[in-house]
Amino acid sequence: MGFVGLFAGALLGTALMTLLTEVGQGLHLSRMSLPFVLGTMFTERRKAVWTLGWLSHFAIGLGFALPYGFLFLLLGHATWWIGALAGTVHGFVVLTVVFPLLQEVHPRMATYDQGPDPTPLLQPPGFLGLNYGVQTPVLTVAAHVLYGAILAVFYQSFVSFP
Repeated sequence: MGFVGLFAGALLGTALMTLLTEVGQGLHLSRMSLPFVLGTMFTERRKAVWTLGWLSHFAIGLGFALPYGFLFLLLGHATWWIGALAGTVHGFVVLTVVFPLLQEVHPRMATYDQGPDPTPLLQPPGFLGLNYGVQTPVLTVAAHVLYGAILAVFYQSFVSFP
């Protein structure tokens, strides 16, 4: 029964997380758009980029719900603050591990080892994603905190811990 809450929380958490980062981009707090970065991994056609980016971000959000669920099971309870704390850790892992690796696997992202090249569509995120703006780390962590808190609340509402 906990998978229903985990799934629902992951859907809502991913939607709000993505919305927060997209609003942050719209307000010029960050230049990063996760749907755009993910979508350009699959295609350079602008119309398909957004659809593929949103779909892949939701798939990733659903996938990451499982480790959160295992954490809640391991701890024997799920509260918003435990989810938020897990989201904080998740956000810092994204900033310090995922962003640096992204430039190595993304086919349309420049790397620091390349010279001037007109082919890449995206610049690399840089340390803590700072190439996309000084507020990018703050938005990234805040979005993951929101995701983790929502996931925990939904999971807790569908599971009765002993």
